[in-house]
Amino acid sequence: MATPSDLPLSLYKANTEFQLRVNKLVMENWKKWLELSTRAMDDGIAEQQARVEQLIKAQDWAALASMPADAFWRQLQQRMGDASVTNQIAANVQAHFAKALQDAVQTWQKDTASALGQVGEVGLAEPWKDILSPWGKFHPTT
Repeated sequence: MATPSDLPLSLYKANTEFQLRVNKLVMENWKKWLELSTRAMDDGIAEQQARVEQLIKAQDWAALASMPADAFWRQLQQRMGDASVTNQIAANVQAHFAKALQDAVQTWQKDTASALGQVGEVGLAEPWKDILSPWGKFHPTT
């Protein structure tokens, strides 16, 4: 059993580990969103390049005049497909973040409960014994 003087260090470690895990999750989430944005930007650049090449290859005015209508329907279909894929990726990114954050909070709770449970009532002033008494009964299995 630990002494009451070990409690601040144990809690500090639990809080620091939690903060590091959350920071890592946020950075990973930002990276995934940046990758998604980069992909969308690259697709837009490729599409514009293809449109310019199509304009350059036009052999007559009739072919040139039909390009806007053809381009509209092609882009509409492409955007619908892109939106569906993007929405699915975004949902997966957020679901992964939420699950990982939930795991981080649960780990922090276990670490905090373990630190409080190890101290028990040894050498604590009476008000602290009442506050920490529920934590003394917690013994994590992991």
